[in-house]
Amino acid sequence: AEPTDAVAREALGLATDLGGYAIMLGGTNGGHLTSFSLVDILPHGRACALLNPYYTVLFAPAIQRPLRAVGSVLATAGYVPQESLRLSGYALGEAVAQGMLRFGRAVGLPTTLREVPGFSDAHLARALAAARDPQLRMKLENMPVPLMPERIDETMGSVLEAARDGDLSKVYRG
Repeated sequence: AEPTDAVAREALGLATDLGGYAIMLGGTNGGHLTSFSLVDILPHGRACALLNPYYTVLFAPAIQRPLRAVGSVLATAGYVPQESLRLSGYALGEAVAQGMLRFGRAVGLPTTLREVPGFSDAHLARALAAARDPQLRMKLENMPVPLMPERIDETMGSVLEAARDGDLSKVYRG
């Protein structure tokens, strides 16, 4: 909160650019989409940070290369055991997600929805109802693992329950 800190301002600008490039090149995913149903209790970025580890497990089979890259960064920082980078599929996704959660805790972010003041299961119902909106069908089908609206309770619902409880094992593994 120091507006005259030129280094911090440049870092914030670079982070903003990087985020824009990531969205432009790769689109967004479930954490981003779901975050809008949590705006009354969490800022957008914190909601994405909280949800992304759980969506990482859901999407793991389709994002192995990026998972290894993120996992390598987390391993270098001590949040993921180096040997876990030899895993594959959901096991790799869960190992990287655990590292993401460790990092979140280390920087003081909530890592479960239950930790967020004002959270209730009504937020889950709101997110699932929003995902069923026919206007979002293309966004759902464009995820790393396409989410079909008729299976939203099974797929996205499992992610939201996992995020509520902090239990990666609850994430659907199709």
